[in-house]
Amino acid sequence: MVSRPLITVLGASGFIGSHVVAELAGRPVRLRAVARRPTVPAGLGRSVADVETRAVDLSRPGALAEAVAGSDAVVHLVAHLDGAGAWRAADGDSAAERLNTGLVQELADALRPTPATGRPPAVVLFASTATTTPDPTTGTGRPATTGLGPATTGLAPANAAPDPATTGLAPANAAPAPANAAPAPASTAPATPYERQKAAAERILADATAAGELCGVSLRLPTVFGPATAPAVDRGVVSAMARRALDGEPITMWHDGTVRRDLLYVRDAATAFTAALDHARTLAGRHWSVGSGHATPLGDVFRALAATVASRTGGPPVPVRRVEPPAFASAADFRDVRTDPAPFGSATGWAPRVPLREALDRTVAALAGPHGKDLL
Repeated sequence: MVSRPLITVLGASGFIGSHVVAELAGRPVRLRAVARRPTVPAGLGRSVADVETRAVDLSRPGALAEAVAGSDAVVHLVAHLDGAGAWRAADGDSAAERLNTGLVQELADALRPTPATGRPPAVVLFASTATTTPDPTTGTGRPATTGLGPATTGLAPANAAPDPATTGLAPANAAPAPANAAPAPASTAPATPYERQKAAAERILADATAAGELCGVSLRLPTVFGPATAPAVDRGVVSAMARRALDGEPITMWHDGTVRRDLLYVRDAATAFTAALDHARTLAGRHWSVGSGHATPLGDVFRALAATVASRTGGPPVPVRRVEPPAFASAADFRDVRTDPAPFGSATGWAPRVPLREALDRTVAALAGPHGKDLL
């Protein structure tokens, strides 16, 4: 009997990680859910996968190697979340640099195959950011070629091509690019430590892939939002402002509302990772933009959010007000962000399925009461 492949999810109890685990739980695989908290992600009681949960402090020496031992694929979703600045990292923040960059180097070292194993290089999927610097090479000056060919991973059947989704607040996606198109640049050069750390991690994976040591794929994500599966915490500006509106407080923003964001529903983000897993050999050695493909003014998003809350509470929409930005705000908070997911979609068949207005409604419903969790 053929052994089921082992897929390890690092950060399995986190916001995106818990959704990725829920997606993978429906597949005939061995699934190792690794997180700092000893909790079982929601929905695993109905799992098709053979599920193992591990509570691991990845800062402990040797812990990462133990956590990923024997893995055929690793989904790296560990996030640095600390204090009011959330994911933001300051220059000299060694803890953030270790999680955002150092952990990726440790992962590459831990997964490096030895001649005795005879196993193909392990797949590594890495969550990067849409604002990371454009880089058409592997980071070494070499073209991003893998030598692995267009084969699929063999970990699971490839996804069927989904129907395209529109946001309901912006025009529909343009036609997809050819399958061999290079991922489009996402933004300008990194302006924050967080972006620089993510770019460095991408280079580590690309170099290790070029050396034949692993099969690395970086997915550059925009703002991801939506309801969380227990025990994860739904972080981010959309949920924070939805809570304010549900409490009858004004929605606040740090600018005049014209700053544009590409917003991706969390379940769509999770299916992007499973699609990447199915096509990892094709995607290997590169970074790929994943998002809705639309950049919507945040003022419009927040007004739609206020209206959505009002439709549930029966009261008038709360006002949307401009406030002074906090001290931890960075240049990235005031830049427009738009992704071009067409190359990734052409290579994998993935597309976002949940329109923005529906995603906002699902998020508000989940925050408004326990029955909203049924909309996940």
